Amino acid sequence: MTTTITTTATQENQVTSGATVWLTGLPSAGKTTIAHELAGRLRADGHRVEVLDGDEIREFISAGLGFSRADRHANVQRIGFLADLLARNGVKTLVPVIAPYADSRDAVRKRHEVSGTAYLEVHVATPVEVCSVRDVKGLYAKQAAGELTGLTGVDDPYEAPESPDLRIESQNQTVQESAASVYALLSERGLA
Repeated sequence: MTTTITTTATQENQVTSGATVWLTGLPSAGKTTIAHELAGRLRADGHRVEVLDGDEIREFISAGLGFSRADRHANVQRIGFLADLLARNGVKTLVPVIAPYADSRDAVRKRHEVSGTAYLEVHVATPVEVCSVRDVKGLYAKQAAGELTGLTGVDDPYEAPESPDLRIESQNQTVQESAASVYALLSERGLA
């Protein structure tokens, strides 16, 4: 009995080295927009890509968690586990998640180091004044109206990374330029 295996050109050209790119920053900083722009470019180059959107993770994997420090830490660790798992299996995993606490982000980085998985931290360092004008989800308006408390960067802390692999000031460049700078970092590290 003879078995014929056929592959498409896409499968033949698929890049299988994984990595996690964690985009951290304030709400409405542009993390998710940059991640989706980068994902399109990586897919066009033959990479397998997943975007682990923080809102989707909260809805499906971290449902029931609140926004206390402990719950935020648990959420980040769950996302970090998924990112590492995907990246170890050849997926470029883009994680546009606030992750406000340095110790939570450090734990995710250490998880990747232990597994030998590439990990890059990108700080989307958009000032709160710009984020509050963008206000993609209306969070800043709700906070200003007294309808919301615990907004990261306003009345809850955001510990900006001291030495990220890349810092992007999205207010000074286009989404395409921001994504291109992350792509350049991946290329520089031999990951694109």
